[in-house]
This record gives sequence, C-alpha cells and structure tokens, in this order.
Amino acid sequence: MVTAGSLFSVEMMQWVRANYGDQAAGRLQAWQELIARQQAMSESEKLDRVNRFFNRLHYRSDLSIWGRSDYWATPLEALGKGEADCEDYSIAKYFTLREMGVAEERMRIMYVKALDLDQAHMVLAYYADEGGVPLLLDNLKADIVPADKRRDLEPVYSFNGEGLWLAKQRGNGERLGSSSRLSLWREMRQRMSMQVGG
Repeated sequence: MVTAGSLFSVEMMQWVRANYGDQAAGRLQAWQELIARQQAMSESEKLDRVNRFFNRLHYRSDLSIWGRSDYWATPLEALGKGEADCEDYSIAKYFTLREMGVAEERMRIMYVKALDLDQAHMVLAYYADEGGVPLLLDNLKADIVPADKRRDLEPVYSFNGEGLWLAKQRGNGERLGSSSRLSLWREMRQRMSMQVGG
C-alpha cells in the first residue's frame, strides 16, 4: 500500500528522476503537494481536484506508451511518462483519493463500454451513499456527474482493493469475489509495492 511517508521520500523522488527525468520529478512533486493540501478539502473538493490533476496527463494508448496492447500503469509510471490511457487515469485517481482519506469502500474502478466510441473504457466510480448511484470521474469528460446521467457508458464490471462486482445496473452490482482475479490489477499492485519500497 502507498503511504504518505513513501510518497514524500527522497528515494522516491530520486527513483522518478532517474527513471523518467526532471519533468517527471516536477509532476511527482505537484502530486505530493496535492495530497499534502488535502486536510483543508471537503470530499467533493478532493474528487474535483484529483480528477482535474490527472486529466491533464496526455492521453495515449498502451501500445504507444508501453509497446503492449494492455498495460495497467501505476500512478508513478503514469506521472513518470506524463501519459496515460483510461485505466491509468482511473487507477491513479483511486490510489490518490485513498491516500487523501477517501474510504476504499466508496470507490470502484469501473470497466464500461463507451457507446459513442464503441470501445472498452474505464472510469472511477465514487459512491456517496452505499447502494446509491455513483459519481463518475472520467478522463473523457471534465465534469464529475452521476452514472445515470452518462447514457454514453454501459457498465460491465467494477473492482477495488476489496472485491470485484458484475455491474447489472448503474449502482452496486453483484459481488463476484476478490479483485485479485484480475491479473493486470494484481501485476500493477506488485509493481507499485516495489516502486514505493514496500
């Protein structure tokens, strides 16, 4: 798990600078400053600021960034490259909000079909109320809106560090078990543990 101490370590900054350069180190510092200022923010302000912060990364496909058809980047990798695709935005927002004190059970990374684009897509879902309609943080749209207002997205499944759910509707869905069943999630978490030194 990422901890505040690990995000602010000199070693972390050195690792990012060595692997990605000075511009990446600047992005990491801006990320650390965003997290450090979270005490003064309401939960809705945290959602808005984190969504805007990561949506500034340039969109590129996994093939263009990593030379692989599907790669789930850690927040450090996405910030390092300064580029992301939809799952990278969602993963970075999820871990950043968790670091800022947003409860894990309020968030799920949601795999959807983007109907207008006719392709798979990922967003971060935030549940203000258990069983309610979530708010969606999306790199395709600047505004955070309830899922029932996003008719351009069709939910498929969602997950977080605690579980995996089949999305039968725009609410919670049916629990399928552990998110460790998702190999790309498992691999990304292992890389993340190594990157933060624990």
